[in-house]
Amino acid sequence: MSFASPADDYLEGRLSLDALLIQNREATFFVRAKGDSMNGAGIFDGDLLVVDKSLTPASGNIVIAVIDGELIVRRFIEREGAVILQPENPAYKGIEFKEGLELQVWGVVTSTIKRFI
Repeated sequence: MSFASPADDYLEGRLSLDALLIQNREATFFVRAKGDSMNGAGIFDGDLLVVDKSLTPASGNIVIAVIDGELIVRRFIEREGAVILQPENPAYKGIEFKEGLELQVWGVVTSTIKRFI
């Protein structure tokens, strides 16, 4: 004798994380977050970030950028002709780029994957 599970009412069939999280397979890469500068955005140390390098960043997006040869995760803010890479932790300061300064953005963070165990 077998019994139906109450969870059966909520099952949606097979789930493909690729289909759910990746819009452009060829332009998508993964980066492991380090540190606490983006905690306010729900990105914590050890989270796996899904990054699409084909997307053009819009103000408010979270991006992966290169500063002094190091990858950083910050919120991309455009304001009055300047771009600010804004952390989501008040313990850190934003980095402002005015016209003439080069900013390398490697991609837009589209999702984060968390592990609890």
